[in-house]
Amino acid sequence: MEDSDGSLPKPVAVIACIAMALFYVATLYAPTVVLRLPPPSSSKVFMIRRFICVAISSIVSVVSCVFILPARSREDFSFLGIYGIRTDHIWQAVVFPLLLTSLMYTGSLVLKSLSVVDKWKERRNQGQGPLFDSIKTILQEVPSWILPSASNILFWRNLVVAPLTEELVFRACMIPLLLCGGFKVYAVILLCPVFFSLAHLNHMMEIYNRHRYSLLKASMVIGRQLGYTVIFGSYASFLFIRTGHLVSPLVAHMFCNYMGLPVIFVRRKGLVTLAFVAGTVTFLGLLFPITQPNMYNERTNNCRCWQGSCSWD
Repeated sequence: MEDSDGSLPKPVAVIACIAMALFYVATLYAPTVVLRLPPPSSSKVFMIRRFICVAISSIVSVVSCVFILPARSREDFSFLGIYGIRTDHIWQAVVFPLLLTSLMYTGSLVLKSLSVVDKWKERRNQGQGPLFDSIKTILQEVPSWILPSASNILFWRNLVVAPLTEELVFRACMIPLLLCGGFKVYAVILLCPVFFSLAHLNHMMEIYNRHRYSLLKASMVIGRQLGYTVIFGSYASFLFIRTGHLVSPLVAHMFCNYMGLPVIFVRRKGLVTLAFVAGTVTFLGLLFPITQPNMYNERTNNCRCWQGSCSWD
């Protein structure tokens, strides 16, 4: 990628990113600390309050970028394009990153498949008909799995609100700021997750207070979570810069939140570990080829998008 002209001072870009990360966390506590609202009557009310708070902080961050980013003229300034919100090449931006991300979960997917096979064997042993009938019965049960999830407030937090607001703030807002500040692409990919991790430090005190863990144990739990967020944050930043689409890291974020941590090892199921290793090797091999910028953009020369995805070398 061509070097940025550094039209935005580096300290301004960094300070703006830190402010957005801290503001994202601070708004979560605004109802009780600032507005002095009474404690929520239920966990659902508590979550809805947080949904409103992160929505406000995301909107403030998006609007702030409009004034901070050094757009020289209206011609240079595509409001939605700044944040990677585009409709062109949308199916590529959804399908390819999703398939790429799923490779890291090959072990998990194999484990789920083995679970389905075990359920079919159990049904067959109970004399419930041939394979086709068992598959039909299992598929008929799918709505009973999905509907309770869709009505669960945690479903909306983990698969909708958290991915959408976090990708808006920590990718769509921060990456353009850092690139315009003159940071190299690889520096941005490594730096952005640091701000992303700052937004998760508040979980340590919540775990410490809620589960009554010792400070050491709470630190170890959060340390593992922060390690995962740094790795995922780097990957999400990579996707955003390579594709120039916000939807690419967004679908990856949703998928990872749904799947949880990849399954690496299961006792007496060596096939799971083998699948994980094969999936990881394939993931690394396809990481650059499947995110070629010309697959997600009309042209790759003289691109003026803030992400610089079109001019990645």
